[in-house]
Amino acid sequence: MQPIWNKIIKIVPLWIAPNLLTFSGFVMILVNYFLISFYDWDYTASGTSPGLVPTWVWLFSAFTTFCAYALDSIDGKHARRTQSSTPLGELFDHGLDSWATSIFVLSFFSVCSRDNGKTGVSVYTMYIYLSIVLFNFMCSHWEKYNTGVLFLPWGYDISQVVLIAAYLLTGAVGVEVWQKPFLFGYYITDALVILLIGFSLFLSFPQTLYNIHRAHLKKTLKNDSLYEGLLPLVSPLLLFVLLTVWVVLSPGNILAKQPRLFLWMVGVAFSNVICKVIICQMSGTRPELFHWFLFPLALVVYAAISGLLGWTEEAVLAVFTGLLTAAHVHYGVCVGKQLSEHLNIYIFSLKKRVQE
Repeated sequence: MQPIWNKIIKIVPLWIAPNLLTFSGFVMILVNYFLISFYDWDYTASGTSPGLVPTWVWLFSAFTTFCAYALDSIDGKHARRTQSSTPLGELFDHGLDSWATSIFVLSFFSVCSRDNGKTGVSVYTMYIYLSIVLFNFMCSHWEKYNTGVLFLPWGYDISQVVLIAAYLLTGAVGVEVWQKPFLFGYYITDALVILLIGFSLFLSFPQTLYNIHRAHLKKTLKNDSLYEGLLPLVSPLLLFVLLTVWVVLSPGNILAKQPRLFLWMVGVAFSNVICKVIICQMSGTRPELFHWFLFPLALVVYAAISGLLGWTEEAVLAVFTGLLTAAHVHYGVCVGKQLSEHLNIYIFSLKKRVQE
């Protein structure tokens, strides 16, 4: 895809800040997600023939996904082109990526639909699918925390191309293509899940371990002790354990009743935890053992699985998700403002700040 990005970057005006490109791509991902959510809140709209989501929505999804993919690919090139590469830009890019990763997946779930007894994917498979994708993202930044090098596997490019192709195929043929066996009785969604798991277990994660081992042999690891090296994994793993306990032991079957809301909360929580790791990696500081969010989450999970919430479980999830999203946005805004003031730059402009 590099030849395409090299051509696109030439038409971007030099006065545009790289962070503006990054943020524009993220906004397009959000717009696409909320548009699909409007037509398919509970992931059932594509389970009928014909589907309930208009054709133009799938074509718009393909367009916004390609634009977001392109903007994410050229923002770094544009920063080097305008000589405006900064730690703020790196954090802005990776921080938004950590959130966008889940949104891409949640939007795609509307294509294949949730299980209706005949076709579709169960909400539990959706949860596992999302967890695997987030696990891959976490591994990349855990590797950089230990080696100082961010290894970006070709799987990212493949995933974006697959997403765009899936939206185009759905827009051209209809959701029926996902409801018919593709090969040997397997559906296309089955093949995608198998490919994802295979890529994660046999390519991505082993590559991460190999890169860390190689850095250890070359004595270039950033952290000498095993404890320091594994520290960034504690909070993400505890987060996954708490969320899984809630999913499995929920008396009200919360994931089945509110899949979109619950999975959105999973993505936001993961993004906030990983952003802390990214900041520690960039600043050379030690990450906290337990992320603050784990404590209120543990209380909510306990109240839910013990039956204390009762019929209010869905309402509590909605309030908790809203507060978490607001806290995550507030955290991002505060970090961005502090870094921009420290570096004497603006977030969305190439102009320098005027010293008071």
